Amino acid sequence: MERNESSVAKATVAASVAAAARILIIEDDPEIQEMLKYAFSREGWKLIQAATGEEGLKTLKTGADCIILDIMLPGMDGLKIIKKIREMDEYKTVPVIMCTARSEEADIISGLELGADDYVVKPYSPRVLAARIRAALRRKENNHLLEMEGKVKTVFIQGDLNLDTERHTVLLYDSPLDLYATEFAILTHFMGNPDIVFSRQKLISAIRGEDYPVTDRSIDVQIAGLRKKLGKAGDMIETVRGVGYRFKTE
Repeated sequence: MERNESSVAKATVAASVAAAARILIIEDDPEIQEMLKYAFSREGWKLIQAATGEEGLKTLKTGADCIILDIMLPGMDGLKIIKKIREMDEYKTVPVIMCTARSEEADIISGLELGADDYVVKPYSPRVLAARIRAALRRKENNHLLEMEGKVKTVFIQGDLNLDTERHTVLLYDSPLDLYATEFAILTHFMGNPDIVFSRQKLISAIRGEDYPVTDRSIDVQIAGLRKKLGKAGDMIETVRGVGYRFKTE
């Protein structure tokens, strides 16, 4: 009974947080801005709108719980903007959903490698985008609640590799590594589940949720980038042919 009551309480808290969320929309198309403003008004979210990346970064200083970001913006493009966002300590874990007409696999991989949490191709349904935002907010809040309860291990150490989820830092031989958000999420999952083999789809589901539209190729690219940054320690991420990957502790 206590467990059920606790689960209900957590769901209530998560729902209330999501309902009061501040959503920053960085989009230069006034028609899309107006469409999202109308669609999201029913969610109870506080919307903050910016027409350029520079304006969005300035507005971000007032705070945001989720960011909707176009790639093709006047001035600084969306890929440069997300890179700057992920360099800010206070926004390393804020969900960023890229919404763009650029649908090539290379564009999707670039966005995810730079730290996007989701990638939605135009034209899209405002209802689908709202569902993606709700899912991102729930993941963020649930992770926060679990950390507050001390049920999530926050520090992982393997050899000379030290990962701290609360501080969002990775040290290798006592030197900090600069990882993108997706790389950090993959390494956290590996270190939290050592010696277990994960298919590419299971990795995607573990760090992004079920039914997340990412190709196997994008996971391979991000694993390759992570290995490169880890140097010799990258050998701990082993390819299991025909299956996927695992993090070796031997």
